[in-house]
Amino acid sequence: MQFGCAGADLKERKTMSPSEVRYFVNNLRFAFTTLEELSIPTIAVIEGAALGGGLEIALACDLRICGEGAVLALPETGLAIIPEAGGTQQLPRVVGTIDSERTYFHRTKSLVNYCSPSGEAHSKALQIAREINRKGPLALRMAKRAINEGSEIRMTSALGLEQQCYNELLHTKDRLEGLATFVEKRQPVYTGE
Repeated sequence: MQFGCAGADLKERKTMSPSEVRYFVNNLRFAFTTLEELSIPTIAVIEGAALGGGLEIALACDLRICGEGAVLALPETGLAIIPEAGGTQQLPRVVGTIDSERTYFHRTKSLVNYCSPSGEAHSKALQIAREINRKGPLALRMAKRAINEGSEIRMTSALGLEQQCYNELLHTKDRLEGLATFVEKRQPVYTGE
């Protein structure tokens, strides 16, 4: 899927009542949370501006790839508001508190995984997606679950979650295929079983 977003339509937002804004924001937050909670890896491609809600969409993805000319910012504090669709919570989880504050107060690219020459971010994203696609789909789901859920709990509990996720893979055909391909020095053919 490919689309762009430079953030909210502030002219439209100005005409909305507080209850309409709350309804709109709740739906937006639900959509971004749904994107973040997908069990498959997601990639945001940023060519141009990802401001406010546009950056919040990118933060909901697992990987962010931008072109050199990309502009990333959460400029809401300049409008006397804060990000409303998860940005204040997603950003620190992606880049840490220090870089989060820098993003709120200025602009940064510290939250992207790859930066390509302008116009080449989409190609880079496809290359990475193909690499991800060659990996075991069940293992990708379990890794994403262990990372996302584990980052929000104490280390001892997170290690227990990691073990649980690993145990769910022990009796899969894909695990056996992965071991066979290592021994036989061939490319795997994963089935998601």
